[in-house]
Amino acid sequence: MSFNAFSGLDLLDTAVIALDHRQAICYANPAAETLLDFPLRSIQGQNLQAALPKMGVGLQEVVDSAISKNVSIAEHDLKLGTATGHDVRVDCNVTPIESPHAACLLEIRPIDQQLKIANEERILVQQQANKELIRNLAHEIKNPLGGIRGAAQLLEHELDRKELTEYTQVIIQESERLQSLIDRLLTPHRIPQVTEVNIHEVLERVRSLLLAEVQHGLSIKRDYDISLPAIIGDKEQLIQIVLNIARNAVQAMHGRGEIIMRTRVSRQVTLARKRYRLALCLQIIDNGPGIPPHLQDNVFYPLVSGRPDGTGLGLTLAQNFIQQHQGTIDFESRPGHTNFTILLPIGAESKDKT
Repeated sequence: MSFNAFSGLDLLDTAVIALDHRQAICYANPAAETLLDFPLRSIQGQNLQAALPKMGVGLQEVVDSAISKNVSIAEHDLKLGTATGHDVRVDCNVTPIESPHAACLLEIRPIDQQLKIANEERILVQQQANKELIRNLAHEIKNPLGGIRGAAQLLEHELDRKELTEYTQVIIQESERLQSLIDRLLTPHRIPQVTEVNIHEVLERVRSLLLAEVQHGLSIKRDYDISLPAIIGDKEQLIQIVLNIARNAVQAMHGRGEIIMRTRVSRQVTLARKRYRLALCLQIIDNGPGIPPHLQDNVFYPLVSGRPDGTGLGLTLAQNFIQQHQGTIDFESRPGHTNFTILLPIGAESKDKT
């Protein structure tokens, strides 16, 4: 079959698929082939369900409705499974056409990037609200806590029976533990001390610390791009970021498993609504049990932890420090594979708006 009737669609950035009167695929432009990871020759003549077995019922219902009613229908936020197995989130327009070659056209636009930006903005607003709440709460607790500790120390000096000091020591030690927690809650408000930092020095420091803590059963592999330039940041905060994430992995694996620290360069990246020509992509990957599904939406919230003895502050502090560095953090997790990805800008903001 000749596709001259569709040749103009080859130049579009929007993915376009044409269905014939049997709802079989008769054409897909290069953008569609790229988006859905298939060559036209492999799916030509197949119906949608055969070509995209993971497309779900949503898209097929839209196509059936558009053709039967002879109207253009737009469907938003559909999940499509590609030929290589990963999912993409898309908006789709289905438009019936009068043509001997096709019955309708599907225009498919990926929205993963828009969803990512919207999610980053939502997290940023939420994080600002959390920080203000935590700071106010911490200050309200800090003052009476010091008074409780001081009163317990004075009471201890007045006790005649030394065995009673066991109780005052409980008060003092618990007060000190809560004081340490409060100090950690207030830590993100310190102004970063920025210098040029070699990220691999940061990773080597964290690697040494973890291997010193867990001497048997833990493997930490390096996968570095040694050509990466230095970044501008607070070295101590960067160490704390990586240490908090990696230590969570070690604790989840009970000290037995593998962690991979990987660095790469990403190009033309948008971070905090600014465009950068280069960004550091740092991945911390482990083969532990994964983050429980019920915690994944809230894992960066303060005081949320999957361990009974956890404080729920490690990832919150890491996210705060990353935001102070104009970066982003994201993760994917399933049993046997958890990957935290950090993006941090390298150099100045790009002035190229194209």
